[in-house]
Amino acid sequence: MSQTTPLPLIAVDIGNSRIKLGEFPTRTADGGLPQPTRTLQLSTPTWEPVEIALWLAPQKPKDFQWLCGSVNQVAADKMRAWLADEAGSGDVRFLENDQLPVAVNVENRNAVGIDRLLAAVAANRLRPPDCPAVVIDVGTAITVDVVSREGVFCGGAILPGVEMSAKALHEYTDRLPQSKMSELGEPPPALGTSTDEAITSGLYWGAVGAIRALIQQLNQDMPVPPLAILTGGTARRVADLLEVPARYEEHLILSGIALTAAKLA
Repeated sequence: MSQTTPLPLIAVDIGNSRIKLGEFPTRTADGGLPQPTRTLQLSTPTWEPVEIALWLAPQKPKDFQWLCGSVNQVAADKMRAWLADEAGSGDVRFLENDQLPVAVNVENRNAVGIDRLLAAVAANRLRPPDCPAVVIDVGTAITVDVVSREGVFCGGAILPGVEMSAKALHEYTDRLPQSKMSELGEPPPALGTSTDEAITSGLYWGAVGAIRALIQQLNQDMPVPPLAILTGGTARRVADLLEVPARYEEHLILSGIALTAAKLA
């Protein structure tokens, strides 16, 4: 009697600014971190189902299993409704925090953003045995989280991303302009000779300095130096500025979803 071959996976990371999708093969390889064979990035506020349909073509949503992690309820509801129409009774799941294969030591597991826990799932595949990890996600918000040497998510710190900080500077002052800076790109000069340049410098180097300081403070409470893992849109550039060994993983959260799918299978 033949067994039905599992469908390939579409992992969906629904964030506050972006939605990221990645296709993973039917079976997740043991040992390394699974990587998507193709990806799609959408704007959370403006995405349309046709963008996903064109990316999948000629295949259809029902040709895949879907596993979604979301921190944006409005976008998740829209995705859920579209998949209900297009995938029908197919394999579509939206993850809850208690379904993830990672131990947690925080006050309230269910209050933690699922993206942070999915990053911890992936970090546990990357870190050496008996080595803790610090996971830095540079997004709408910047999170700096600890995974212990035993593989336990221990919490961390959350601070505003540069676009959020730029908006606050403009809205809470009378004369400061709205900075066009939306992410951590190429390092600007620290000395700004105009208001715009000064804001860009403060936003950029303030964020990098905060990440550095948090890593240093967290290191003090660890028995051995941690592996620093960065993810997020422009985190690759930040990795070179942290003055600690750091590894960049572009699709860390999507990989965490793929690892979770393998555990749930």
